[in-house]
Order: sequence, then structure tokens, then C-alpha cells
Amino acid sequence: MPAPFPPSVLAHSREGLIEVSAALAEAVDTALATRRPAGPIPAGTPADVLAAAADDLGPAELPAQGLGTKAALQKLTSVLVEHGIDLSHPKAAAHLQPPVLSVAVAADALASAGNASLDTYDSGPSAIAVERWLIRVLTGLAGFGERADGVLTPGGSLSNLLGVLLARDAAALRRGVNAREDGVAALSGPVVFCSELAHFSVHRACAALGLGESAVHPLPTDEHHRIRPEALRKALEELGPDRTPLAVIATAGTTDFGSIDPLPQIAEIAADHGIWMHVDAAYGFGTLFSDRLGSKLAGLELADSVTLDLHKIGWLPAATSVLLVSDTTAFTALDRKVAYLNPADDSEAGYDGLLGRSLQTTRRPDAVKAVATMMAHGRAGLGRMIDTCHDLARHAEQRIRREAELELVSPAELTTVVFRYRTADPALADSLNGALRRRLLESGSALIGRTEVRLDGPDAPESVCLKFTLLNPTATAEDIDGLIGTVLEAGRDCTGPTEEEAA
Repeated sequence: MPAPFPPSVLAHSREGLIEVSAALAEAVDTALATRRPAGPIPAGTPADVLAAAADDLGPAELPAQGLGTKAALQKLTSVLVEHGIDLSHPKAAAHLQPPVLSVAVAADALASAGNASLDTYDSGPSAIAVERWLIRVLTGLAGFGERADGVLTPGGSLSNLLGVLLARDAAALRRGVNAREDGVAALSGPVVFCSELAHFSVHRACAALGLGESAVHPLPTDEHHRIRPEALRKALEELGPDRTPLAVIATAGTTDFGSIDPLPQIAEIAADHGIWMHVDAAYGFGTLFSDRLGSKLAGLELADSVTLDLHKIGWLPAATSVLLVSDTTAFTALDRKVAYLNPADDSEAGYDGLLGRSLQTTRRPDAVKAVATMMAHGRAGLGRMIDTCHDLARHAEQRIRREAELELVSPAELTTVVFRYRTADPALADSLNGALRRRLLESGSALIGRTEVRLDGPDAPESVCLKFTLLNPTATAEDIDGLIGTVLEAGRDCTGPTEEEAA
């Protein structure tokens, strides 16, 4: 027989962890000292950056002999640092993608080292206990009662899918239809109501669940980018008998504006019509950490289900999404008994996992990084982080208002600010703002977002706008001033010199 592998090859070995930790620390030190880009993203065109990263990785061939732990980590670290993004850079402000907390990274490595799964008791009992602890904490923050439950998912889109699935099955049962067994064909004209600004994952969910994207009924928003409750009530009252209302999906923190739909009014209307209320709070749930901002989510406790992403406001590595439900019986439709996983007699004896709460079987213990973060920083620490980011957004808003070359499109509700670079010729405004952002990307000097907004009413065409998404609690007001200065320089470069300057 060949010689056995040494214990250090496994992550559960003390020697292995010490060896790999030392190698990783050395690789990171070397990469940061010698190869880190000056800005938040590498300079160059996408083709150039991707080609350079591919060249550094080498031929796409499985090597006959391994490089060894140290060399492999050094190679990958240099590629990721030199050709990747730096979300801790003060000029990284593009997406709902924060820099992550060090304790969360360490805990995530700890979870990976154990390689537990949440589906069965004998795949990871301690990991099950950690997730149940986290769910109890989050349902408490949401204001849910004793019957509440929840589950971690691979991302907000999957949490929304699961929320719509539970709503679909609940609505079907009210009409005597078992959607799990018989499908959705017997559900006549299914309808899901949401804001016109709802996340695109709502449409994806309806398509994936056999309802069709045409089942989505977008509702108009007001001047604050929130659902108009009267529009929801009117739409429900006008539904014919051939339509089946499944759910209303409210948004607590729209991606572009951070706007929060009027949850209490929506909950009242949903209750009046006996339909499921799901709240997509992937972005906004984190405000509940803050004494100052938490009241913005008043009415969340009235929902049937809630999506939240701790890899947004939570500063955790992706993906750490959660679906909460107000009543654990909502998960009944997902329950499965499988002889080789959770036979009935084992379950009755207490040897059960969390298979019946998810569409997944193998499921890694993502709750570990969340629990470590919450224990390390507490509600007060996390609350200070969201307050800091909100203050930075308010500072950016005020600076934009003072700059003649910039136009504020939407103020800071949470941590996003939407604006435009002004141009003398309105016909060129869209192309200019798009070019400005690409200039920043190619130079590597700043990373900002882009979106489209109807600036002149609901029937007007959409206009290209720029966006700051500020989720770095270590950034300062001076950093924001520097970011805006960089945007102004890029805008001037894109417009070219004035006739007076050229002379």
C-alpha cells in the first residue's frame, strides 16, 4: 500500500491549520506589499485585466504534480489581489457588497474546516444548534412571535424564491389545490403584486415556480419610490374571479434608493384580502441593528415571510441570506422523509436535521460567521456601523447638492445616493454619465454604481444615473470628498475643456 498522507493534509489537524495559516499570511503580506492596485479595481480594459489574470494563473491544465500548499496559496493570492477588487478601499462604492469583518472571515474558515451540513443531525449537530440560535435572534429582531422560524439560503434571490414558493402553496391550499403534488395548472391566473422597483428576482421566482413572469403585477410608486397602498387595494378589488392572488411583496430597501414601502398599510390590505405578505428586506433588515434607523422597518412584524441578507448590511462574506417566516408550519410543503437521511423513527427519537426547511440537501453552516460576528460586535457595534454608513451617505448627498456640476437624483434613505453629472446638452447626458463610470473603471481610480431613473414622471424615458452605495464603516467624510472629487475629474475629462479653458 502507498504511504498514508500526513495528518497535516486535513484542516482538522492542528499542524495543518498552523501550516496553511502561516502560508496564507505570508502570501497576503507579499501580495499587498508588492502587487496591490492603487485604486479599488485594477486599471485596464476588461479584456486586458481578465487576460492578465489568466496569464498569471497559467495553462488551464490540472498539474500532474501539485505545487504544494505554500506555492498554490501564493499564486492565487497574487492573482486575487492584483486583478481583483478591494472593497475596503474608500473609493469602492458600487454595489451592496461590503468589505467583510475579520471575525466573520475567521469564523467562515472555521465552518469550512468542519465541513458540516445542516440536512441531518449526524451531518453536523453543533452546526444545527448554531443556525437555530441565529434564527431565534433574527426572528426576535423582526418582531416575530414564538411560532416563527427561518432558514439560511445561498442568497437573497433564493430567499425570495422560497418566500414566493411558500406563498404559492398556501394560496393553493386555500383553494383546495395541492401544488406540491399536482403542480400549479389548477391555479387560475396567479398574481403576485410588488413594487415597480422590486428586485428582478421576483420575476425570476415566478418563472422558476411555473407561474410565469406575467404573473407579476408591478404597482406604481410615489415620489419617495414606495408602493402606493391605494394602488394595491384597487388592484386587488379589481381582480376577477378567474385570478388567484398569491402574495404581495413589499420592499424594505430598494436596491437603488434604499426606499421602504409602507409596511403597516400593505399588511392591513393583505390581511383584508387574505393573501400572503412577503417583505424583501435583503438590504434594509440591517437597519434593525440601529436605534436611530430601526423604526424605518415598523410593520415588518406583520409579514408572513421576510428575506434578509447579512452579506449586505451585516458585513459578512457572501452569501449569508435568510428567509424568516412568522409561522413554522409554512415549511410543511418542503418536508421530505428520505430513508438514508431522516427516517421517521430517527426523527421521532430526535435525530433530525433541517432538511425540511430548504430546497437544498447539503447545506454549509453559514450561520457560524454570522453568530461569531454578532457575539463579537453585538447589536451596539453593528448599529454603529450602519449609522456610520448612513452618515457617510448623508454627507455625500450634501456635497452633491453643493456641486454645480452634479445633480442629486435621490437623497440618502439608507446608504445609497443617486446622482448625475450635468451636461449643457441634455441629449448627451446619458452617454456622458455612462462614459464617466467606464472611465473610472478603466483607470481603476474609483468603483461607483450605475442605474436608470425616470426623472420627469412615470411616463418619461429612463435616464442613466450614477450611484454611491456606501457600506464601508471605516471610511471618513474626507474619503467621500475625495471620491466626489475623482468623479468630478472624470466628468471633466469626458466633457473635454471648455472654449475658455482651451483658449
